[in-house]
Amino acid sequence: MNKSTVNKIDEASLLIIEKQFFHIKEKDFTLQCGKKLDDITIAYETFGKLNREKNNAILVLHALTGDSHAAGIYDITDEKPGWWDIMIGPAKAIDTDKYFVICSNILGGCMGSTGPSSLKPPHTTSDKQECYGMNFPVVTVADMVRVQKRLIDHFNIKQLLSVIGGSLGGMQALEWSVRYPNMVKSAIPLATTMKHSALSIAFNEVARQAIKSDPNWNNGNYTKNKKPDLGLSVARMIGHITYLSDESMRQKFGRRLQSEKDLSLSFDSQFQIESYLQYQGKKFVNRFDANSFLYITKAADYFDLEKQHGKGSSVEVFSKTTARFLVVSYSSDWLYPTHESKAIVTALKKNKIDVSFCEIESDLGHDAFLLPDKQLNKMIKGFLTSIDDEITGDKNEI
Repeated sequence: MNKSTVNKIDEASLLIIEKQFFHIKEKDFTLQCGKKLDDITIAYETFGKLNREKNNAILVLHALTGDSHAAGIYDITDEKPGWWDIMIGPAKAIDTDKYFVICSNILGGCMGSTGPSSLKPPHTTSDKQECYGMNFPVVTVADMVRVQKRLIDHFNIKQLLSVIGGSLGGMQALEWSVRYPNMVKSAIPLATTMKHSALSIAFNEVARQAIKSDPNWNNGNYTKNKKPDLGLSVARMIGHITYLSDESMRQKFGRRLQSEKDLSLSFDSQFQIESYLQYQGKKFVNRFDANSFLYITKAADYFDLEKQHGKGSSVEVFSKTTARFLVVSYSSDWLYPTHESKAIVTALKKNKIDVSFCEIESDLGHDAFLLPDKQLNKMIKGFLTSIDDEITGDKNEI
């Protein structure tokens, strides 16, 4: 391993991870929209060991453009660890010496799970296969969670020690806790909401229109060699603005220019923030599918726990929930502001559910839960330890 790799990855907690695939072989998996899918594939990765009692499993749920690669590296030449490597690993907050951690790519994604870029099952009359494109059925957060449950059932895990996720991952954690209350011992929803606000829907719609306005989108029927890269890049730039905060952008960029020498009154990108957003957009198109972006943002917009599980009442939502909760928000998160997390806490308390809440003071905006944070680490580690202490049984590896 070269020195640059060592500098980027904590040597003391290296995990060599392999992406795996789970297949739902049954035909006619019915989605919430009423349409059906055959032969669903879910990409997933595991970290740590499942104990003999199978009571040390934690399900980590990724955000909008995440994937199953939550921690570790694929091999010693891989210089980029998983998206939450700061949190998951030996002796870390989510300690893989103690817990068996599972993270799967969501249904509708493009990182190994079945989604719009996947090949349709072959027809009996033809060997020709083509991608779903916009013929892929609309999916919801509930559909994502139902598929995840099949994966958990595959491990014969009867109850998860915890479900943990931020943003869209937090929505999935909430869905888990109310859809399968007996399977969830605890839940940690971070920087999330019970339903999308008009502001969140508005940003997602503008991002979707950027993709759909790209001539290469072609109603979703684009090819690998001619993709709507410009539209997807702009969509990512729009989204990235919502993940930051005014203060974080002021501190990091302000009104600083790329070069004072090149200052001219023109439409060239001369401010550092302009260059940064363009870089984020261009980088994103190399790893994400435009149609998946459309489907996943729409799933987030449709998410509404009150409507689906509470008959319009936030209190009713959690009436059957038995899990303990740790709810975390961030002071500078204007995408899912603290009052939305407090609404979750209030509904839980009215159901006399054991819930801890913390608003972390941070200038980093919505994405703060993905960044190094000693306070969050300490809270998650302590919370999981307290849950683990309630559980008895043989912890020997299988």
